Amino acid sequence: MNFSAADYLDFAQTEHAALFAEEKPVWAAISAIARYLDDRLDRIEGPLLCGEVDERAIVGDRVYVAPGAAVEANAVIKGPAWIGSGTVVRGGAYVREAVVTGSDCVLGNSSEFKNCLLFNHCEIPHFNYVGDSILGHKVHLGAGVICSNVRLDRQHVRISDSAGNPIDTGLRKFGAIIGDRTEIGCNSVLAPGSLLGRDCVLYPLTSWRGILASRQIVKTETPLQIVERHGEKY
Repeated sequence: MNFSAADYLDFAQTEHAALFAEEKPVWAAISAIARYLDDRLDRIEGPLLCGEVDERAIVGDRVYVAPGAAVEANAVIKGPAWIGSGTVVRGGAYVREAVVTGSDCVLGNSSEFKNCLLFNHCEIPHFNYVGDSILGHKVHLGAGVICSNVRLDRQHVRISDSAGNPIDTGLRKFGAIIGDRTEIGCNSVLAPGSLLGRDCVLYPLTSWRGILASRQIVKTETPLQIVERHGEKY
């Protein structure tokens, strides 16, 4: 298992494929996002805010908003950041440092983004946290999904290979790699270093850790206990 980026992501669905080195595991791109952005932004001639930016939005320095993109009122983009064409940054979104989005994405209300790459057509619409992560083409996060990116003991994030041997990723902050077209149900939490393959589904309220092969469904079914209420009636 070499954890190649091509096993998770369709490079035809991003203009930022240069972030990925063929000989390195997919998560290596996470530590390269900031440097990559600096290089891309330095090569832009002319205005950076080419899309529609509401005057009530807060947009910092070194933020590129592509033609056809929109930043709504009360959104915050600190920068450096790259907002792709057709992408909507909705009111209440908080885009922190080193964020790269593809085309036609949705960055939604009360959602926070930090040091991450979104491929085209990602939807992260409600109350989400995406930190130190890579989301593939057409990934959708239900409301309240969290990509947890730091271990409780603050040590390097580790994953296990197919034989169960631990691999030190070298990253203290590493959220998730989510393959193309994978759907994550509402209020799920992905532990640091989660790798999810293409075309997966995680049921709502799933707490996931580790590696999930492509085309898998994770069913989280907690039986409800219903008991009669006793005592004084109100």
